Amino acid sequence: MSEELFISTESDKDARYRALLPQVRSLMAGEPDAIAKMANLAAALCQTFHFFWVGFYRVVEGEKGEELVLGPFQGPIACTRIQRGRGVCGTAWATRQTVVVPDVEQFPGHIACNSASRSEIVVPVFREGRVVAVLDIDSENLRAFDQVDAEYLERMAAYLFEEMS
Repeated sequence: MSEELFISTESDKDARYRALLPQVRSLMAGEPDAIAKMANLAAALCQTFHFFWVGFYRVVEGEKGEELVLGPFQGPIACTRIQRGRGVCGTAWATRQTVVVPDVEQFPGHIACNSASRSEIVVPVFREGRVVAVLDIDSENLRAFDQVDAEYLERMAAYLFEEMS
């Protein structure tokens, strides 16, 4: 695939995701490096939807056990390390489920890496049944994310470790 994305001009979110999905799949096909794929997925999502922050936190073994460590991202500087169960990212990791937060101020224990973030979605990334990372997306707008986002982002996250030829 070329390094150019076709950015749908549709105002319908579902249509924009449908246009992006095969491009992301093609972008990842044949690339063995997960970090490279995470970087391109973050860039593609940011380019297409102009989200405030898009990135990954990877599960890494630290001195005190596993923790989420900042990975490839697009946007302003971010928190570097997050513990399991803390904030939206740590909650998605611990529960192994996508977490949609319409208003981050209403999420107990929210970690405010940037005060401009108003809503958030975090999608766990699985490899061989284990959460190995989370895809974190923040918006400056309240209620920016819904089930449509969750559905497509879960599919894209699954592409990261899917065996493709």
